Amino acid sequence: MVNLNPQSVPLSLYIHMPWCVRKCPYCDFNSHAVPDGKLSLDLEQQYLHALLADFKTQLHFAQGRHIHSVFIGGGTPSLISAQGYMWLFAQLKSLLPFETDCEITLEANPGTLEHEPFKDYLEAGISRLSLGVQSFNSEQLSKLGRIHSNDDAILAIRHAKQAGFTRLNVDLMHGLPEQSLSEALLDLQLAVENGATHISWYQLTIEPNTVFFRTQPILPQDEVLEDIQAAGEEYLKAQGFINYEVSAWRKELPSAHNLNYWQFGDYLAIGAGAHGKVTQVDGVYRFQKTRLPKDYLAKIPAEHVQYKRIEQDELPFEFMMNALRLNEGVEARLYQERTGLDLKTLQPILSGLRERQLMVADPDRLACTEKGHIFLNLVLEEFL
Repeated sequence: MVNLNPQSVPLSLYIHMPWCVRKCPYCDFNSHAVPDGKLSLDLEQQYLHALLADFKTQLHFAQGRHIHSVFIGGGTPSLISAQGYMWLFAQLKSLLPFETDCEITLEANPGTLEHEPFKDYLEAGISRLSLGVQSFNSEQLSKLGRIHSNDDAILAIRHAKQAGFTRLNVDLMHGLPEQSLSEALLDLQLAVENGATHISWYQLTIEPNTVFFRTQPILPQDEVLEDIQAAGEEYLKAQGFINYEVSAWRKELPSAHNLNYWQFGDYLAIGAGAHGKVTQVDGVYRFQKTRLPKDYLAKIPAEHVQYKRIEQDELPFEFMMNALRLNEGVEARLYQERTGLDLKTLQPILSGLRERQLMVADPDRLACTEKGHIFLNLVLEEFL
C-alpha cells in the first residue's frame, strides 16, 4: 500500500436525525418514535447542539478539504424545523466551509409536512428534497405503516415544486404485499407525472429485527417480481430517466452525495447511529456513533464513536462493492487513489471476469456489463 492523499478524496457530510412519528414495520434503520408524535423545541435544540459538538471532533479529518455535499437522513429529518437547520448550517460553515455548489439533501416524510415549510427549508439552504413516498396506493401505505395518504404524497410533491425545489427525489418500493404489476407501474407513473426529477426505486426486502420479519406479509411471487422489474425499467426509460445506479433513476442530475459514496469518497458523520468513512495517510477508516438518541445526548462527543481501520485485504471488496453499483462504473485510476493499492494485483480477477463478459473490457474503467449487473453478487464475491 502506498501512502494515501486525503486531499484528493471528496469530503461529504452525513447528518442523522433519529426520530420519526411512528416506526414502520419494514424499517431496520436507526429510527425511534418521538413522544406524542412531535419533536419538542427543547429536544430539537439539545440535539442540534450535540450535532455541532460532534462535528467539532471531526474537523481534523478535513485536512484542507471543504464539504462537497450534505445528506440529512433518518428517521424523519423533516421533524426538525427549517429554522433549526438554518442555525446548524451557519455553525457548521463557520467551522468548515461548504463548497459553493454544495448539494444539501433533506429526507422528508409527506405525513410530517404541512407543505407551507417547503419554502422555509429552501431558504435555509436545502437544495434537494428526497420524499419518502414508498407508494401512492393508500391500501399499501396502510400495510407499510406509513402515516401519509396517496393525496398527501401527491400534494407534497406539487407543493415542493411550487416552493421552488427543482431537484426532487421520490423514494418508491416495489414488490409490496400482494402487489400487482399494474399497481407497481401506477406508482412510477404518478411519481413521474407529478414532477419527480429523480426516483429511487427498490424492492421491499424483509430485514431481521423488524415487525415484518416477525410477522411476514404475503409478497408477490418471483415471476411477478421479475415482470414488475422489467416493465418498470422499460417505463422509466421511455420517460427519459437514466438508470445510473442499481436502484437510482435520474431525469436530470444524479445525487452528488450518493455518487460520492459509490465512488468510495469520504464522509464525516454526525448524529445518533451515524456512520462515516475517512481517508488518512496510513489507511481508510470507518466509524459509527452510539445508536440510541438518549445515549448520544448524554455522552460527550469523544465517548460515542467507534473507529475501525479497513484492513488491506478487505479494501478491494469494499471499493468494488460501491463502485460496481454504478452502471458506468468508475475510472480505474480511482482504485489506487482511494485505496492506496496497485490495481495490477487484481489483474487475474479482472481478466477472468472480463473473459466471462461480466465486466467491461476497457482497461481504464472498472464497470460491470449488463450481464455482470444481473449477477453482481457473484462478481463481488471474486474480490472477497
